[in-house]
Amino acid sequence: MKNLNLKIVAPILILVIGILGAAALIAAKSSVETEIAKAPPPLIRALDIRMESLELKVPAQGTVAPRTESNLIAQVSGQVVEISPKFANGGFFAQGDLLARIDPRDYELGLATANVEVAQAQLRLSQEQEESEVAQAEWGKVGAGTPSDLVLRKPQLAQARASLDAARARYQMAMLNLERTEIRAPFTGRVRSKSVDVGQVVNPNTPLGRIYAVDYAEIRLPIPDPELQYLNLNLYRTGQPEIADGPHVDLHADFAGSRHTWSGRVVRVEGEIDPQTRMINLVARVDDPYAVPEDASRPPLAVGLYVEADIGGKTIEDAIVLPRAALRGTDHVLVIDHERLYFRKVEVFRADNEKIVITSGLKSGERVCISPLDTVVDGMRVRSSVEVEGGVG
Repeated sequence: MKNLNLKIVAPILILVIGILGAAALIAAKSSVETEIAKAPPPLIRALDIRMESLELKVPAQGTVAPRTESNLIAQVSGQVVEISPKFANGGFFAQGDLLARIDPRDYELGLATANVEVAQAQLRLSQEQEESEVAQAEWGKVGAGTPSDLVLRKPQLAQARASLDAARARYQMAMLNLERTEIRAPFTGRVRSKSVDVGQVVNPNTPLGRIYAVDYAEIRLPIPDPELQYLNLNLYRTGQPEIADGPHVDLHADFAGSRHTWSGRVVRVEGEIDPQTRMINLVARVDDPYAVPEDASRPPLAVGLYVEADIGGKTIEDAIVLPRAALRGTDHVLVIDHERLYFRKVEVFRADNEKIVITSGLKSGERVCISPLDTVVDGMRVRSSVEVEGGVG
């Protein structure tokens, strides 16, 4: 009986003790105060700016072309009997070098024949002069009045002089044809292609090859016409064939696995603006592109090479270059002052996809926000970290 009562009382006692303990814990709890969470100011990237002198550059691309390129044409007919080793694809030659020779024997005979004709014409002229003098003397002895030109043999004398002039002209032509059997270089240059060889018979106007000059190379650089405002170019007619002291040009190209640079200058502007693309072509020149450079690792500026160009433009004093991300709208930036953002109107002189050039509205030492922000309120508080130093590019 005693064990039965213990089994009934013990669970009830444990339950009562648990209820009393829970009530005590609830009664002893402290009150919790609710606090609204505060978002920290946004962290932005800032740029410390400085003013410096900036030379503007206008980018362009083009392909290297020769100053002069010509087809070498035969002027007389005959068999090619000699080809110079220089007259090969890629060969260099100097002005006056013999490139090819046509069989001259027919023209040597023609020159000899023309020489005989000159001698005969001179003899005939001498005879007519003597006969004219004799006729004039005889008329003075037996004639009366004024003799006619025919009596004095003046027409015959004029014909003899004309015959001598014609014979001399044929001699000059024969000599010229003989000289033309030697195909000589009209300028210092390089062979682009050769289309004739020894044993081939050519006629007048037969192409022998194509050559180009190497005294300097030219590069046509198309630029949008608005870019002209950044260049110091005189577009008016001056009576000079080229632009004096044109803008300098730095040409860059990848060749044989390396990046190389050449220097040139703009020498002329082509005659019209393309009505479809609104582009205008500047022509840059590089002197002696195949000369051995001081840097032996730099290759020659070969014809056909694709190059990127930086054309030197106007110099802007107290200019500031910023990333394009710093521009808000068309003429505003965000200036950071005591960890607050403020809109500032500026004068944008030039803008492209990467940078902007500012000429007024900012001072050296100020800080500008370059982070993209969806919503900006004038005077909003921010946190900033300076990642890069602004300056002239």
